[in-house]
Amino acid sequence: QVQLVESGGGLVQPGGSLRLSCAASATTTIFSIKRMGWYRQGPGEQRELVATITNEGDTNYLDSVKGRFAISRDKADSTVYLQMNNLRPEDTALYQCYLEGVNGVVPGDPPEYLYGMNYWGEGTLVTVSS
Repeated sequence: QVQLVESGGGLVQPGGSLRLSCAASATTTIFSIKRMGWYRQGPGEQRELVATITNEGDTNYLDSVKGRFAISRDKADSTVYLQMNNLRPEDTALYQCYLEGVNGVVPGDPPEYLYGMNYWGEGTLVTVSS
């Protein structure tokens, strides 16, 4: 239905920056997305919600990343970004994007209509280490 392609992860030194991207597959026509966001799961830790952005542009952040991370979205191509600055070793984790409340259509014969669906990416690894 909807494939999410994440990119931008990698190895960075403490204090460095990375920009994560997550794009929905081009084969699906997406009409609207209620919310987009990023989760992360560090080694031996539970998954936690890092940042979200609604269709109206309202954002929310995990306390530990406020002032350092910024989430944004491009409605035209259903892409969500996470700009991460002043990275710390404790930011090391697998970062997964997600789309909540997707309405759209998958071309086909017959076409498949999507109503309020949720999707997850495979994740991109961020390692902060000197």
